[in-house]
Amino acid sequence: MVTEVNGMSGSPREDVQSWTETMSARERIRSVVETLREPRSVNWISEQAEAAWSTTNEELQDLVDQGRVRRVEADDRNLYQPDHAELLFDEIRTLIEENTREELRDELAAITEEIEDWQTTYDVETWEELEQSLADSDLSSDDLRERRDVIAFWRENEEDRRLIKHALELYSDVQTARERMSDVSDHATS
Repeated sequence: MVTEVNGMSGSPREDVQSWTETMSARERIRSVVETLREPRSVNWISEQAEAAWSTTNEELQDLVDQGRVRRVEADDRNLYQPDHAELLFDEIRTLIEENTREELRDELAAITEEIEDWQTTYDVETWEELEQSLADSDLSSDDLRERRDVIAFWRENEEDRRLIKHALELYSDVQTARERMSDVSDHATS
């Protein structure tokens, strides 16, 4: 969704209409829940997803039943938050299912090369050091904007690198498990 919104032109109202026209209410609810950093109420999630309260409540109950969302009590209210471990495993599984080992290795190499280029270009070791350089009074507004963009990309790259490393570590295990499931399925249908 982020790519779609960033790539759109037009008024913010058109973007909102597109969000509601291109995704079902349940998809919007799941999208909002997956990005939560702190537990939120049904009302808050419903408002953000532009979905009916009843639909939001039903979807949240389904997600709790599936183990994808956790319900927590705070001040006599039910709040909801994603199961971050479940989301992590889903991301890793998707990487393994949609990429070969070689593609993952190539992406890991490309990410590492890009980070090394930034380290050389800005004479820093981490994005945090680059962030500290934003306080340099000699930087133009264009330089500041460029560094802010690099910091955002660098942070994304580090997260992607972490996920890819996990995917590579688990690649054989997931493939073996998938083969076993296929074998069991083949025996059941024979």
